[in-house]
Amino acid sequence: MDSHSLQPACDQTELVYAYALRALPANEAAHMQAHIAACSECRTEWQTLHPIIDAMVAWPTDVLRPSATLWQRLATRIANETGTQPLTPTWRYSEPEWEEVAPGISCKLLASDAQNNRVSMLVRLAPGVEYPPHTHAGAEELHLLHGELWIDDRKLYPGDYSRAEPATIDHRVWSETGCTCVLITSAHDVIR
Repeated sequence: MDSHSLQPACDQTELVYAYALRALPANEAAHMQAHIAACSECRTEWQTLHPIIDAMVAWPTDVLRPSATLWQRLATRIANETGTQPLTPTWRYSEPEWEEVAPGISCKLLASDAQNNRVSMLVRLAPGVEYPPHTHAGAEELHLLHGELWIDDRKLYPGDYSRAEPATIDHRVWSETGCTCVLITSAHDVIR
């Protein structure tokens, strides 16, 4: 909110930054997501931040996650300039590891919802690799980030979205170029 506004800034606006960086614990992230939906100021801030953060995905991790010594130097400098005590981060984002689940197929688990049998993950297919045919136990949502992906007779390109309904079957999923996607699906899909 600018200094010319008569309304006070939302007291949760600063949490939008942590939410955008996926640095909030799951329960706080869910609360913040609901708040953003209801608060126009925070929603505007999110809409401004989201494309910037998406653009940073390809940056080297040392740029996105400075070392502990750099954090301390920054906190000390800010404290000296503001006359306050140095703050230390109350959170540390722990990057999930890529796990090779089959030859040429790697996954990075982002979130798991055991109550609803849902998982969110990044999936990478190496060039020429096929994902096994499978039946969807629940709705599957896929957003292609990089490369090209064939799902049966449909070819997806970066930015494309695909949704599969429960009980439908993907007979052939493969990538000639290799690809990376965000996948939100049931934890109980049946591999054929």
